[in-house]
Amino acid sequence: MSVVGIDLGFLNCYIAVARSGGIETIANEYSDRCTPACISLGSRTRAIGNAAKSQIVTNVRNTIHGFKKLHGRSFDDPIVQTERIRLPYELQKMPNGSAGVKVRYLEEERPFAIEQVTGMLLAKLKETSENALKKPVADCVISIPSFFTDAERRSVMAAAQVAGLNCLRLMNETTAVALAYGIYKQDLPPLDEKPRNVVFIDMGHSAYQVSVCAFNKGKLKVLATTFDPYLGGRNFDEALVDYFCDEFKTKYKINVKENSRALLRLYQECEKLKKLMSANASDLPLNIECFMNDLDVSSKMNRAQFEQLCASLLARVEPPLKAVMEQANLQREDISSIEIVGGATRIPAVKEQITKFFLKDISTTLNADEAVARGCALQCAILSPAFKVREFSITDLVPYSITLRWKTSFEDGTGECEVFCKNHPAPFSKVITFHKKEPFELEAFYTNLNEVPYPDARIGSFTIQNVFPQSDGDSSKVKVKVRVNIHGIFSVASASVIEKQNLEGDHSDAPMETETSFKNENKDNMDKMQVDQEEGGQQKCHAEHTPEEEIDHTGAKTKSAVSDKQDRLNQTLKKGKVKSIDLPIQSSLCRQLGQDLLNSYIENEGKMIMQDKLEKERNDAKNAVEEYVYDFRDRLGTVYEKFITPEDMNKLSVILEDTENWLYEDGEDQPKQVYVDKLQELKKYGQPIQMKYMEHEERPKALNDLGKKIQLVMKVIEAYRNKDERYDHLDPAEMEKVEKYISDAMSWLNSKMNAQNKQSLTQDPVVKVSEIVAKSKELDNFCNPIIYKPKPKVEVPEDKAKANSEHNGPMDGQSGNETKSDSTKDSSQHTKSSGEMEVD
Repeated sequence: MSVVGIDLGFLNCYIAVARSGGIETIANEYSDRCTPACISLGSRTRAIGNAAKSQIVTNVRNTIHGFKKLHGRSFDDPIVQTERIRLPYELQKMPNGSAGVKVRYLEEERPFAIEQVTGMLLAKLKETSENALKKPVADCVISIPSFFTDAERRSVMAAAQVAGLNCLRLMNETTAVALAYGIYKQDLPPLDEKPRNVVFIDMGHSAYQVSVCAFNKGKLKVLATTFDPYLGGRNFDEALVDYFCDEFKTKYKINVKENSRALLRLYQECEKLKKLMSANASDLPLNIECFMNDLDVSSKMNRAQFEQLCASLLARVEPPLKAVMEQANLQREDISSIEIVGGATRIPAVKEQITKFFLKDISTTLNADEAVARGCALQCAILSPAFKVREFSITDLVPYSITLRWKTSFEDGTGECEVFCKNHPAPFSKVITFHKKEPFELEAFYTNLNEVPYPDARIGSFTIQNVFPQSDGDSSKVKVKVRVNIHGIFSVASASVIEKQNLEGDHSDAPMETETSFKNENKDNMDKMQVDQEEGGQQKCHAEHTPEEEIDHTGAKTKSAVSDKQDRLNQTLKKGKVKSIDLPIQSSLCRQLGQDLLNSYIENEGKMIMQDKLEKERNDAKNAVEEYVYDFRDRLGTVYEKFITPEDMNKLSVILEDTENWLYEDGEDQPKQVYVDKLQELKKYGQPIQMKYMEHEERPKALNDLGKKIQLVMKVIEAYRNKDERYDHLDPAEMEKVEKYISDAMSWLNSKMNAQNKQSLTQDPVVKVSEIVAKSKELDNFCNPIIYKPKPKVEVPEDKAKANSEHNGPMDGQSGNETKSDSTKDSSQHTKSSGEMEVD
């Protein structure tokens, strides 16, 4: 079973796999450990990863990159409109209102949803993993930014399904980094001691995330997390691009931003310059040849200028650091280490800002690029039954507070209850109790929209169906379980109604009193809230903290004292006083893909994969023709020259030249079968020449081998004639057959060699190497059993055997049987098997 962790980055992706030796980051077909998050679509096929990145400038309108921020968002979303200005390709509004991309593929304009685009990238990463592991890959853990909302998380999950991946967990990037850091630490404090607090800072290409984690032996708990989703390495690149655009406008009178190709090239050069300035403080040049309008441009920049240019960006580094410390209720002295990852943290000014805030040196013990993927692979290994991993508990958190709202019948009001506060542990489940007489709807939304980088506060609505009054007309007691699952996605997991059973001798309200007593005894474990549930009266909604439903990273449930009371209630239910009935729930989630639409995306991805495969086979067939033309033409002038007449060479040269011209003209774009037929046609002319060459090269060795074997048999025959005792056991009649066979073989060999020597190299050979080899095998099969026939064994007389047995008597406590010679043993065994005597 494969165990794969995927860092789905904005700019690059990394794949880590768990093996018996540990975690390994694997390389793609270009021997590169990072795969660009880039897809280029063409008239016949797709290029994904490194191949697509090389087409960003040449295939600008159809090369998709920088699409990670479009997940789960509508086309009219302000973030989408902001990104739209940056992107060189066209965005389009999809039928369901979400953002999609419009590109030209297979000679037609086609829209693709963001789930399809990310699905293409994940399918490529899946293929890379399978090639490295040499086995199918399905289960994986995928990283996402910690600030992703429910809609964005569900979108990434859908993309994984499009790629044919089973995502075991969507893991927050900073949590993955924390796992990669903590699981290998041997010196973590025990569970009963004060935890070690570590700050993890991740500034990638497009976002900035900070988290504080508490470590104990075998345990990781995320205390708080903050972020700036709009600060990353690309913002520093943009600052450089804007500066040089203004300079080139003044210096060269060109407007770079009007030319998308030139702008992309400038972005690439500015990214290189930024990396160089991180390692060098002196003036560094920027030179681009044939940049725009056949102009060569040049400029320079140093680190001091760069930091001054990016002063406003650097000022945004500190606020998230301050916020995370406040949310975690920690002071600087409570922090034992500051770990940084992400490409943008290599900027010296960013490091300086972090060091200045914490007043201590930062640590770079983790691989800045690969730590997220490695953490995801570790989490996948923990979740997979195929690997035995050190016990390590992971508790993440809910980044935004979540509130439920419902309608009440009292003066047409509404009720609200905050079910998960900000930084609440996750995954986690809670049970809310309602008193209702009819089906009702729960609306989930983010409590503080100003904290959420998303324009819509709604998460979704959940309708609890089949709710009716009790038989006595009272409201039914409905228990609703709400949950933030392992992916960080909120849902109403289940609902059930408690139905009274009117049994003789029992009070119908007895079980309700038992449950109420259970709640009153455990006030410390609950949050209570008064809500209006029906006209003329007040009813309660209890948001119960239920640790018995808390799910840890292994999926097991942990129980506490509260569960004992619940067990009593369950026993009461079993006795028939009340009955629990599961209720159906109808969900309507914000920006949720319909199953039919998702199935169509999966089907389309399968068709595109097949199209890519067919196109690869077609290109391979075309390349085979081209390779044959060039290779054979080269050999005609060298090794094949002696094996073809001048007339045939001229004719074949013309055919090869015509084929080459055809490949670059009419044959540029032909079906696979046309290339296969063309190759077979060329081989009809080339194979006879190639065969003559191969026969000429291999014939001497084959003839020499056959001649040696004939000479060897003739030596045996000569020794037999001279009464050599080694061969006196051979049968005379059989030896006569051998002599006759060898005579015929020599005649055959001499006649073929003489005939072949009279042939020119341009003529077909008289005897083929295969015939000579067959003759050699025939000689072995006929002669060897006769001339190498072993001598028969000589039997030792019984009296002599006894004498040998007495002579070789027991020595040093050994029995006589153990010291017998081999011949005596054979003799003893022979006489025993014949039944004449038996030897102890």
